[in-house]
Amino acid sequence: MPEDDDVRLATSADESPEAGTADSSADGPEDDAREDTGDASPRPVGRRRARQLLTAVLLGLLAFTVTVQLGQDEADSYQNLRSVELVELLKTLDATNGRLSDQIEDLTATRDDLRSSTNASETAQKEAQRRLDDLSILAGTVGATGPGVRLTLSDPGDTVGASLLLDTVQELRDAGAEAIVINGFARVVAQTWFADDPATGDVLVSGKQVEGPYVIEAIGDPATMAPAIDFRGGIADRVESRGGTLSVERVDSITITALADVVSPEYARNVS
Repeated sequence: MPEDDDVRLATSADESPEAGTADSSADGPEDDAREDTGDASPRPVGRRRARQLLTAVLLGLLAFTVTVQLGQDEADSYQNLRSVELVELLKTLDATNGRLSDQIEDLTATRDDLRSSTNASETAQKEAQRRLDDLSILAGTVGATGPGVRLTLSDPGDTVGASLLLDTVQELRDAGAEAIVINGFARVVAQTWFADDPATGDVLVSGKQVEGPYVIEAIGDPATMAPAIDFRGGIADRVESRGGTLSVERVDSITITALADVVSPEYARNVS
């Protein structure tokens, strides 16, 4: 019996150190794993910051590329123009600036007269009459005469239509046309509308049937209006692309006698 006890004690003593060693060795890798995990925890944050920085750089490059491309496109639109066309464009801008400068000078002189005139009521009455005459021309309620341009638009295939005719009128307006008439009887004013007549293929101008060839007369500065029509890629080229022809003639004196139909406003009222 004592010998058996000694054997059991020895066996227990021999096993316990091995178990302790095994536990110690098992704890070691866990500690290492925890240390490694502690060291690796900042890495995802660093990757996110790197991706954010890369995204910001790419967006900046994209914005820069788009800006450069837009600037290049705008530059190319002028690089493709001939020197003669650039000169005409500059002349048009100069004429427009000159017209605006003259208007400013006239308004300034009128203001000064109203301030300094001993007979302010008489000066105001003359100014009111002048404004009435100007507005009557713009409204098409009186005739008008002056220099301008005459456009002759031939449309043998009936392909021009109301939309292109309206675009032609708009170009003349933008170039400073003060009075416009089509085929001598259709006066164009602010309320004028254009439409295609499906029954005849002609164009309706405020209900009036207008047949081709279309002759458009506009009173204004010929040096400004003619280039606005002849400009490369403008109305003349669009007409030719549809099989028609458009000629522009600068005229020293044009007389327009056709009047616009007076239409009373249905919804608009004087604020006073």
